[in-house]
Amino acid sequence: MILFIKLLLAHLLGDFIWQPTAWVIDKEAKKHKSIYLYLHILLHVFLAAVLAGEIQFIPYAVLIAVAHGIIDVIKLNFQTNKTKRTWFIIDQIAHILVLIAVVLFYQNTSINFLWFDNSFWILATGLIFITKPTSIFIKTIISIWSPESQHSNQDNSLANAGNYIGILERLFIFCFILTGHFEAIGFLLAAKSIFRFGDLKEAKDRKLTEYVLIGTLISFGTAILIGLIVQALLLQLL
Repeated sequence: MILFIKLLLAHLLGDFIWQPTAWVIDKEAKKHKSIYLYLHILLHVFLAAVLAGEIQFIPYAVLIAVAHGIIDVIKLNFQTNKTKRTWFIIDQIAHILVLIAVVLFYQNTSINFLWFDNSFWILATGLIFITKPTSIFIKTIISIWSPESQHSNQDNSLANAGNYIGILERLFIFCFILTGHFEAIGFLLAAKSIFRFGDLKEAKDRKLTEYVLIGTLISFGTAILIGLIVQALLLQLL
C-alpha cells in the first residue's frame, strides 16, 4: 500500500506540479517529436526511483516512465478539441493502472534509504492531490459548461484568483478534517457564499450561479473525501 502511495505522489508531482504549461503546449503541437515529452519521461523515472526509496526499484521506475510516455503519445495522437476531456480521464486511469500493476508484481525486499515514515507519504500524497491536480480535475469536469458572464467579468478579476482560492479552501478543509473540526467546514462554506453572493447577484445570470455552485461543491466534496481517506489510512497505522 505505501509503495503505491509513494508512486502516486511521484505521478502527481511529475504530471501536474512540475510539468510546466509550456511543456504541455509543445507536446500537443509536436507530439512524439517534442523534446519535452522525453524530459517528462525522465522526470517520472527520477521521481519514481527517488520516492520509492529502493535501489532495486530503479528498473521498475524506468518501466513506469516508459509506459507513461507510451500512454501520453497515444493520447496526444488521438485526442481532439472535442475529446480532450475524455482522453484526459482515460490517460489518468491508464497511468494509475500501470502503478497498480507494478506494485502487484514488485517484491519489496530492499532497504529504504529515505528516512520518512508511512504517515508522511500518506499526508504528502493527500496534500499534493488536493492542490493543482484537483484544480485540473474540476476544470476538466465543468469545462462542458462555460457561461458567458464568466468571460465578460474576467477583466475585473485577479489572474488565476479562482484557482488559488479553490486550492486554499481545500487545504483548509483537509486540515479541519485531520484536526477533527468538521464544524469549521460549514463556516468556510458560509463565508465563501457571502463573498460570492454579491457577484452572482450583480451578474443576474442563472448559468453563472449554477456554474460556480457546481465547482464549489465538487471542490469541497473532493477535499472532504480525500481528508477522510487520509484520516482512515493514518488511523490504520496506529
